[in-house]
Amino acid sequence: MVDYLEQGKTVTGVYYTGLVHKLCEAIKSKCGGKLTEGVLLHHDIAPAHTSHVAMTAIHECGFELLSHPPYSPDLAPSDFHLFRHLKDSLNGQAFEDDNAVIMAINEWIEEQEQNFFLEGVKTLVQRWGKCVAH
Repeated sequence: MVDYLEQGKTVTGVYYTGLVHKLCEAIKSKCGGKLTEGVLLHHDIAPAHTSHVAMTAIHECGFELLSHPPYSPDLAPSDFHLFRHLKDSLNGQAFEDDNAVIMAINEWIEEQEQNFFLEGVKTLVQRWGKCVAH
């Protein structure tokens, strides 16, 4: 699931709650209603993520929330895996407008092998284990 925040807008607890519900529906749709293992959700401790409305939505969706140690920005898979490769791919390109950027990002995501995303999650598991052990 990919979401683009409208320019000038801020991620709030209410906005994030909507994303949690969208994610829940996307997972149900993709799994054909046969989700048996549960969903582990990992996000940082941003106020929108930890707001009461967001935590309620996470609970309603039945997601298990992984704890995020404070001051651990290297645990967000988007920061160390996804965005690093995406930035490399888009480096040096000029875009006419936001829609051109969105199209380029969507194309890049579609071009990635499924294993690319799986490797990012595996690396997260390794980093998370090291961080929690300290």
